[in-house]
Amino acid sequence: MKHPLARRVAAEFLGTGFLVAAVVGSGVMGERLSNGNVALALLCNSIATGAVLVALILTFGSVSGAHFNPVVTLSDAIEKGIHWNEVPAYIAAQVLGGICGTVAAHLMFGLPVVSISHHHRSGVAQVFSEFIATFGLLSVIWGCSRLQSTAMPFAVGAYITAAYWFTASTSFANPAATISRSLSDTFAGIRPQNVLPFILAQTLGGLAATFAFRSLVPDLSVQAKKVLLRHSVE
Repeated sequence: MKHPLARRVAAEFLGTGFLVAAVVGSGVMGERLSNGNVALALLCNSIATGAVLVALILTFGSVSGAHFNPVVTLSDAIEKGIHWNEVPAYIAAQVLGGICGTVAAHLMFGLPVVSISHHHRSGVAQVFSEFIATFGLLSVIWGCSRLQSTAMPFAVGAYITAAYWFTASTSFANPAATISRSLSDTFAGIRPQNVLPFILAQTLGGLAATFAFRSLVPDLSVQAKKVLLRHSVE
């Protein structure tokens, strides 16, 4: 049964908040404990992010579909998995939840509530990495939705953990998280002036994967009604 929009929006807010809190918080913890070893800090960051994604998708998937990502929401709407008039509420909840997650992480580690990031992430390689990272993420989601829907939480968590390492940008792959991380001058941060190119690349990557899977999976529109942990849409 489809949950009321307010309940689904609340799930998106909470889920995205916990996701970003885990990303930012594990980045702070990893940096503090790694004694200057950037690879070790990134390992801590990636493992925590992948693990929390699995947990959060399993927790909130049956309520909202566990998007936690505006690109996922847009792609799901394109394939009729969610009504277009619900998209703004989903995206607003994701962005707001992500910002609150950043604030929560800062408070847990005794940092300023908001600190504008100075972490430089720019250039063609970084932006292209975001296109690839998000294309891969949506490919995993659409691919698993057809025959392996129960494996999706684990596949998404595993993909994001790996993408931290094989992309130059460390795989943000999420506009809501990108905006939120610009408010954190920590290991996981990104300068505000680098946010828009990342978001454009993420959006293009997600849409490219969605349209590619229309050819690979001809009944994608039907499968979209079951996608993201089988939340039903009338």
